[in-house]
Amino acid sequence: MKLVIAVVRPEKTNDVLEALYRAKVKGITMSRVQGHGGETERVETYRGTRVQMSLSEKVRFEIAVSDSFADAAVSAIAEGGQTGEVGDGKIFVLDLERAVRIRTGDSDVDAVTPVGGTS
Repeated sequence: MKLVIAVVRPEKTNDVLEALYRAKVKGITMSRVQGHGGETERVETYRGTRVQMSLSEKVRFEIAVSDSFADAAVSAIAEGGQTGEVGDGKIFVLDLERAVRIRTGDSDVDAVTPVGGTS
């Protein structure tokens, strides 16, 4: 099992969700976060005052998948999230030691496989 974590531009959220849907990747957690990576610091004007912005708004996806869906999830996120500009984000793939579906007690691959789905 893998845990796929991706940080993407907020304006690409719907494109990423659509690409994941087409790839039949389900069980997605999404949250709004702030951060910075390779982007240079930018200066914006806020209420007439110049402010140096060091953190950007981003959207973080967390998706637990069976090994067979990891590449599909990564490809879908990369396809949906890419603009070609600095700040598109990152995708991290981590080994997932254990997963438990609270409702049924299913564990590991059975817990990350959608109900009625196949691994």
